[in-house]
Amino acid sequence: MDYRKLGKSGLKVSEISLGSWLTYGGYVERDNAIKAMQTAYELGVNFFDTANVYERGAAEQLMGETLRDYPRESYVLATKVFGPMGDGPNDRGLSRKHIMEQAHASLKRLGADYIDLYYCHRPDPDVPLEETLRALDDLVRQGKVLYVGVSEWSASQMAEAHAVADRYLLDRIVANQPIYNMLNRYIEKEVIPFGERSGVGQVVFSPLAQGLLTGKYKSLADIPAESRAAKLEWVREGVTEEKISKVVALGGVAEELGLSVSQLALAWILRQGNVSSALIGASRPGQVEENVKASGVKLAEDVLTRIEEILG
Repeated sequence: MDYRKLGKSGLKVSEISLGSWLTYGGYVERDNAIKAMQTAYELGVNFFDTANVYERGAAEQLMGETLRDYPRESYVLATKVFGPMGDGPNDRGLSRKHIMEQAHASLKRLGADYIDLYYCHRPDPDVPLEETLRALDDLVRQGKVLYVGVSEWSASQMAEAHAVADRYLLDRIVANQPIYNMLNRYIEKEVIPFGERSGVGQVVFSPLAQGLLTGKYKSLADIPAESRAAKLEWVREGVTEEKISKVVALGGVAEELGLSVSQLALAWILRQGNVSSALIGASRPGQVEENVKASGVKLAEDVLTRIEEILG
């Protein structure tokens, strides 16, 4: 496993990280979830990601219980705040009240004394940015949070956050968690250039496009019964014959290189220096074993050109 700095910070994270969205605490059988986390750790993954809203805290609890078997200093633990955790008017968002309450609730569920990386899961236009950043800064000063990040914020929103933080001498955002894969490249236009200028590292989610870039889908008429597309309608809607044909073509490139399609897709993402880590999901330990092999793979320029031609 190779490691990269999280943005401009001094924190080093594994190029491949393990997340719990749509998986742990609900979708995936408990023993498989635990074994996937254990396998990841044993293979050098030191970066684990969850959120309070994933199964309303169940994912945090399961991840905390599993990682408790390892020295706390040996892994980086990330969670998030923003989404609804109740029916009350203050049970969501990025107000000081919600951030403070959810940080303490997450720490309790995780069974941890501190959170390495605390994300604002989405921007909140209803709360003054200074209020949000000051609450996060207080958590950092208290030692309950070590680094601050955001998820799916635009370049302009992150730039504004940096300006406010600098004005009031508050802790700066060092990471952003956007979606990024071969079939969804919107961050290349503004987000990555901003990250390169400002020292915000990208921790990208859905790097395999919800399983589409694993090569498991051969046609719309043959969707594997155990796949997410078979079980989740919104995933199914994202699978098209055009995308499948591109993945089939990518499979030819991968085969020539002695890689799986998923390893090629992850190595392609990691060609971006501003990407600190590619965040995978895994329902089985074998998926972790395959995907971590993408770390350290360097794709030659002629290979990147061929991929670009396929992706169009």
